[in-house]
This record gives sequence, C-alpha cells and structure tokens, in this order.
Amino acid sequence: MSQDQERMKAMLALKQRIEKRMSELDAETKELQATLDTVNTILLEKGFKRGSLKDVEALDIGEPKESNAETKPQKHEPVAIESKTVSYQGGEPENVIPLKTANEESLAIIYIEKDSMHILPDESKHFSVNTPPFSNFLVERVLAKMQDKDSELVRLKQLTPDKMFSYNIAREGEFIREIVIRNVDEERFRELKSSVRWTLEKMYEKMKGAQQ
Repeated sequence: MSQDQERMKAMLALKQRIEKRMSELDAETKELQATLDTVNTILLEKGFKRGSLKDVEALDIGEPKESNAETKPQKHEPVAIESKTVSYQGGEPENVIPLKTANEESLAIIYIEKDSMHILPDESKHFSVNTPPFSNFLVERVLAKMQDKDSELVRLKQLTPDKMFSYNIAREGEFIREIVIRNVDEERFRELKSSVRWTLEKMYEKMKGAQQ
C-alpha cells in the first residue's frame, strides 16, 4: 500500500471517530438541556425563592447520642438558606434531580454537592412536618437510624466524627423548607432518594384527601 493510501486510510478513520464523538456530544447536550429546562420550569413556576425567606427555623431532630467527650460527634451548624440559593442556581444540571409523583407533579428537587444532598420541597405544596409519614417514617426509620448507626461506629472508633452521617431540617413554622443531609455515600443516596420521594408523595396524597 502506498504512502498516500496509508494517509487516506488514517484520515478516514479519524473522520469516523470525529463523527462518532460529535454524535455522542449532541445526544449528551440534548439530555443536559432537557434536565436544565425541567429545573428552570420548576424554579420559575413552583416558587423556589430561597433568598426571600426570613426567620427560617433550623430543626436538628437527630442529634447523635453522646458516648464520652473523646468520641462526641461534631455538631453541624444549620445551613443558611440564603447562601444555598446562590450555590443551587450555579450548580451543574447533572447535580439536580427533580422528584415527581407518578402523575408528573413536582414534589421536590434534590441538589447534590460533594458528599451532601439538599432536598428542596416544592413550596406550592406546603409540606408540613406534622403530615405523616414524614416524622414516623422518613425521620425516625430512615434518617435517625442511619445517624445512629454511624454514631455507634464513631463510638467504636471505626469512623471519624467528621465522616458521620448527619442531617438538619430547616423549616418556616411547620412547613419544611430544606433537608440537608451530609456524608452520603452512593448506597445511602439511592435509599434516601427513594425514601424521600415515597414520603413526599404519600404526604401529598394525604394533603389532597384532606382538602376534598
């Protein structure tokens, strides 16, 4: 095979690789744009206006039990809602996960940041901490149990306090404004995502039933 033929063969192979990569990027761009459109729609239509909230009360339901002064887990300060607004709007689309009902009604947005997740309920739904199964299932059976498990590992010195699972619930009156969960690994994220969506959907069903 001549040198020109070898060069032509290499150029054709390069052309095919470029075309394949362009197709992959085009599909990825369309997927990201669809996610971004969903986020923008929820932000504009559902009232996620964190910067306008005042007198937000932070509720730390699951403070870990103390074993001794040496192994006492570090208590995290409540997250400032206003500062999270800036981070949320500047996040990458793949770090934002909408939660919806089976009928495609908005329930919440999950914002992923490093090893933490921020759950922002749809404010138009007015989710209350008093509506089942928020406290008896999500808080007591999911969040508190995960924290208790890590608290025991800290006591046994198998986990450092700064790596321990923890959570805070920010609310305005009885209404849930944000749930901040720290030190979430991949396995726990999947469980939490499923549990949060199920809980909010059941809460929404009870709220609609009470209005009828």
